[in-house]
Amino acid sequence: MNFIKKDSGAPDKYDIFIQRIDSFQSLVEEKKRLQVDISQIQTEYMEKIRPLEAELAAVIKKLDANLATLEGAVSSPASSNFQKFSRSQLGGAIKEFLRTNADRSFKPRDIGEALNAKGTAVSLWFNKFGVDDPEIERIPSGKEGKRYVYRIKL
Repeated sequence: MNFIKKDSGAPDKYDIFIQRIDSFQSLVEEKKRLQVDISQIQTEYMEKIRPLEAELAAVIKKLDANLATLEGAVSSPASSNFQKFSRSQLGGAIKEFLRTNADRSFKPRDIGEALNAKGTAVSLWFNKFGVDDPEIERIPSGKEGKRYVYRIKL
């Protein structure tokens, strides 16, 4: 039996492997400890900040309410000045306006101002119902023809 004599003081490959794993394991434990510390600090932070956020939200709510009452005292809101139309009423009003001004083309915003309605409501009506209407002419305008002006067909 030939035994290879090794110096018992020098580490072999198994000892080196275990040392590497030990250093890796210590890094993993350090990472876990830091994660726990961070989570504790975050919890403390949230406990301190939550009441302040609630107080800030309450103050902002009071400011909005006071601002609304001040604006209401100065002038009435602009959105309530618009007349509300049903779908068929809006279409009829638009066609009648275009008939009375047959020589001109109008943007939806201009039609809305003339009818005391929102320009977006007029634009939506044109996009949904006015496209197929045989009485209304849709004329491309603006950049790349993405905007339209409207007039009554003669």
